[in-house]
Amino acid sequence: MNTRNVEILDDFRTEALERKIPAPDVERWMELVRPSALLTPDGEGPVVGRFGGPIMLPADVETQGYPLVATIDCAALPREATDLPLPRDGRLMFFGYPEEHGMGEVLYVPEGAAVEERELDPSSYPACSEDFAEICGEFLQGDVHLTPDVSLPFVGTVDAPPPAYLVPVPGHPHSEALAEVWADQWGEAALVLGGYGTDCNGCAAADGDSVLLLEFNVYRSGGGAAIFWVIRRDDLIARRFDRTEVLVDWNP
Repeated sequence: MNTRNVEILDDFRTEALERKIPAPDVERWMELVRPSALLTPDGEGPVVGRFGGPIMLPADVETQGYPLVATIDCAALPREATDLPLPRDGRLMFFGYPEEHGMGEVLYVPEGAAVEERELDPSSYPACSEDFAEICGEFLQGDVHLTPDVSLPFVGTVDAPPPAYLVPVPGHPHSEALAEVWADQWGEAALVLGGYGTDCNGCAAADGDSVLLLEFNVYRSGGGAAIFWVIRRDDLIARRFDRTEVLVDWNP
């Protein structure tokens, strides 16, 4: 683990102890740490993809009905960046829009597949709202740089699906307080690969079978919004990205 992430976890431990959470409970909570990756348009980390276009798809794949958020080059991802069973090569393309009921999908383009560029044509997207152009104008553009990060739960449980996320974790009597400490320590990032989601919609590891592929935080009129691409681990291993579920948290 790099120095940055050691310091993050040390700060979390110190803050938890200062809030009088018993040390044994803090250490048990630390066992839930998962690797994740911050994806930003700048930084010193390696380039692992691109925000926005171009949209490069095989000829037999239909043009998607949502904006392209990011394309991730799986071969460029360090293996230790996440604990997800991601493809070793090829590209993952995340399409989405922060509509209340969740809009988006994930496409996997294998390495070596013949592709052609598709037009960036917002007129073909669903008429989601009057402020569609403004919202899409907030989507990042350019290279994706990766920074190794760590993740802990933001909610009170990691072994029961919503709405059970508010109950304590068995064996972790201070889980809600510990999650609150982590939320106070964590700085919001635009794009996060892997780890735990930052609200109940994104806590994809909650039921033990699903994982969070990507979280995208973007401004939406009236406040912020977050898109979560969630998939069952078995479907990820089988490359069944058509089974990805897209969830949105938005407080208008």
